[in-house]
Parts: sequence; structure tokens; C-alpha cells
Amino acid sequence: MVTGAGGAAGISVVRALGSAGHHVVAADPDALAAGLFLADDRVLLPCADDPGFALAVVAAAAAHRVDAVITTVAEEIPALGDVIDELADAGAAIWLPPTVAVRTCTDKWEFARAAEAAHLPVPPTLDGTTGASLTATVPGPWVVKPRYGRGSRDVHLVDHPDDVAWAVRRTPDAIIQTRCGGREFTVDALVDRDASVPGIVPRWRLETKAGISTKGTTFSDARIDELVRSTVAALGLEGAINLQGFVDESHSEPVRLIEVNPRFSGGLALSLASGADLVGEFLRATLGLPVRPERLRHIDGVTMTRYYAEVFVTDHGDPL
Repeated sequence: MVTGAGGAAGISVVRALGSAGHHVVAADPDALAAGLFLADDRVLLPCADDPGFALAVVAAAAAHRVDAVITTVAEEIPALGDVIDELADAGAAIWLPPTVAVRTCTDKWEFARAAEAAHLPVPPTLDGTTGASLTATVPGPWVVKPRYGRGSRDVHLVDHPDDVAWAVRRTPDAIIQTRCGGREFTVDALVDRDASVPGIVPRWRLETKAGISTKGTTFSDARIDELVRSTVAALGLEGAINLQGFVDESHSEPVRLIEVNPRFSGGLALSLASGADLVGEFLRATLGLPVRPERLRHIDGVTMTRYYAEVFVTDHGDPL
């Protein structure tokens, strides 16, 4: 069973499992979530912040007799962590990263503080509510974004210091960061339970929409591989993760880390197309089988030219 079937990551996971011959149950709160129509069966769930969410997942897992539950939504992980035993009683395995690591990654201010403490190369960051001197602590140009949030919602790029206060007023729980230069990348990675990282797939973000990479190209870079391993060790992550950052291709500046998400990414389709079976090996690990590093190698230069949502039409206009 794959939760978050309405998101780009959920759609990619449902497709990958279905293509591998698995019977897939897609789950989402939205009856029109695209991934529901790609699966063998579908379930409507409450949202992750609903008190009944976790037990609804357990009930669905039991009803459909699934062997594993895969969540593609980071906000679901703390709730699902409370029902691991109940899922096991229903015959369903689940593999989740530590809740403390999830909470750190989903709070951009706490992430910046933790990364700085671990000497990870993150840009200077300031809590927008502190009133501290901006220019003394965070050099410009700047990006102002929500402390909690995803995609590119409420993100403002600011070039003049007089405009920073304007952006902060329009951003919920704002944080302020120095805007990174260089070329933007995302990494899809799989972290084994022993903290090793057998799968690392970097890709250039050539175009994004709503924070999701819609065009990109896979590549390799030893500096980025080292950054991934250092980040995993510092934050205690495991399972499926994705990192975002910027790299100076002249090698005159260090690679910069701006964000880590403890889940599959919206651009996962490109990493899968490059040959890295991140979903299949994640499922194996979830079921207690060893991860096979040879199945996680990728091909450089694979390009995604356009990622789009499909439209499904059923008889009588009834989407279900």
C-alpha cells in the first residue's frame, strides 16, 4: 500500500511497483488523486493531521492484506511510527526513519541549526521573527521562505535589504537565508539501516514547477556523494531521502546544502529511469531483505524533458 498517491512521488512509487508485478493499493485523502487510478485497488484515508489517520492506515492494510506500507509523505511518518506494532499484527511491514530526524528535516529553522552544528555546508540562516541585524548575520541576496512548508509556496527572492521585511511579513513563520549561487541539484538516495548509502542519484534541476523538478539530467559528483553521507550521519536518517543544494561547477566554492526531505522526491521518476531501482530496493529492505547495491547504480546524462499528470476518464463521469 502506497500512501500519498496524489503527489508526484506517490505516483512514481505506484507505477514502479506496478511495473514490477506487485499488487498495489494506492491511498490518499483526495478521491481524485491521480495515483489512485494507476493502482490495482484504492483507499481513501484521512489527512495526516487527523487523529484517526494512523488507525485508518492499519485498518486498510488489514482489509487489503498488504505485505508492506510505503508512505511518500513526510508529515505522515510520526503518526505511523506510533502504529508499527499494529501494522505488524495486520501482517504489514513498514520502514520509517527516526521521528526526531523527520521533525528536524520538516522544520527548516531546526534543520539549519542542526546542520550548522554538524558543520554541514548550509547557507547562513536567520529566524525571521528574531529581529536580529540582517546584514550582520545573513549576507544578501536573500531567500525568504516558510519555516514549515513544501514546494515553492510563499517563497520570496529578495535582492535589496529594504525588501526583506516586506517578504517576512508575507511569509508564515519566515526564515531568511543567503541565496546560493551556482547550479541547483537534487539527490535521490537510499540509506540502509546500518547508515550506509548504497544508492545516490544526483540530478540537475533544469526546470521546476511548484517546487517539483519537471526537467532534469542525471550526473555524478564525488563531492555530492560525500555531502550525502555526511548529512545522513549527522541527522541519523535512513530509508528514502532526497537532498537539495547548489554546486559551483568551477570547484572554487563548496557544495551548499539547502534542504533534506526524509521521503521519496517528486522528481523520483527521473532517478528510476536512469536505472536506479530505489523503490524496489526500498521494498526489499522494508520486508527485511538485504539491499542490493548493484541494483542502485544509475546512468549519467539521462534527461527528463517533461513531467506531467495524466488525465483519467471513466464511465459516467464517476472517477471511482
